[in-house]
Amino acid sequence: MIAETFIKRPVRAIVISIVIVLVGVIALMTLPVAQYPDITPPTVSISGNFTGADAETVEQTTTTAIETQVNGAPGMSYLSSNSTASGQSSITATFDVGTDINIATLDVQNRVSVAQPTLPDAVKRLGLTVRKRNPSVMVALAFYSPKGTHDAKFIGNFANIYMKDALQRVKGVGDIVARSTDFSMRVWMNPQKLAALNLTPADVTAALSEQNLQVAAGAVGGSPQPNAQSFEYSVLTNSRINTKEQFEDIIIRTSATTGSLVYLRDVARVELGVFDYNANSFVNGKPASFLLLYQAPGANALDTYDGVMKALDEARKTFPADIDYMIPLETVSVVKTSINEVLHTLLEALGLVVLVVFLFLQNWRATLIPVLAIPVSLIGTFIF
Repeated sequence: MIAETFIKRPVRAIVISIVIVLVGVIALMTLPVAQYPDITPPTVSISGNFTGADAETVEQTTTTAIETQVNGAPGMSYLSSNSTASGQSSITATFDVGTDINIATLDVQNRVSVAQPTLPDAVKRLGLTVRKRNPSVMVALAFYSPKGTHDAKFIGNFANIYMKDALQRVKGVGDIVARSTDFSMRVWMNPQKLAALNLTPADVTAALSEQNLQVAAGAVGGSPQPNAQSFEYSVLTNSRINTKEQFEDIIIRTSATTGSLVYLRDVARVELGVFDYNANSFVNGKPASFLLLYQAPGANALDTYDGVMKALDEARKTFPADIDYMIPLETVSVVKTSINEVLHTLLEALGLVVLVVFLFLQNWRATLIPVLAIPVSLIGTFIF
């Protein structure tokens, strides 16, 4: 009965086919493109750092406290965590397929905020990061010095300060994990000298906290003041220590009886080093810094990759001398190849259908009907 309706009213059939094609094309343009469809559960990652702690301490003081609060979030399937000997705590909350990842991320962020007061001060000072991202890496970027004129500290600092922020702004990038050596002022204490002066590492830590502090000094001449006061001056203090020499001049202890001073340089060696010595990255035998880019859930992988390449081309114009990058890993080529294979298969199938129908009907006009029906039906599937 339905077929008879369209046979007797060909104009209606043509109009409906045109509408199906138009709506299907619009739906096709808005579909996300990724290596895998959204059959994988969405995930939210939580990361923090407890500097100097071992894996067991990180697990007991940080990871467990966060898991207790995050566990039971609406739509969550399971939690997985990893605590390392370098003080890193990583937690991944996996949600059911179909869960709104934006709402899930907000809920996890609120639960992490509840757990923060119970965390160690070192973790709270560095902060916790909550990100929504796909579980697999989309692009791995390696920055290195082709001629070897820059060391790992310079390359890592460049990648963290300049490239990470620039790439994070690209549409479709969900998260960026830096595998690089970041600058840090290192204080290597001498146990023998500390013992000889009856000092402990806690004394050194307390002196660093007290004398390396950004102070809000206020202003001079602020309200309320007499009418004769014409000017107001902001008080700027140089309380934040920036150089190796300033750290060496920190006073650890003073003696009221003898007037002697114990400086940090007397009990420790200070150097401008890196934050973490556990990670070493190389490209072709040369020190390098890696940035791992994760695609945002629902983003278009092709558009995201093109945006990343465009941002890299723009940034390359301002690269320091002897700094370059390479891409040791990317998953977008798989997506492009898959799309091309689908197109080739579609054209081959269409050609075979035309050939078979014509051989049986021996009429080009009758053959034209299934030839037109195939693209209409295929494009119409994108609506759903």
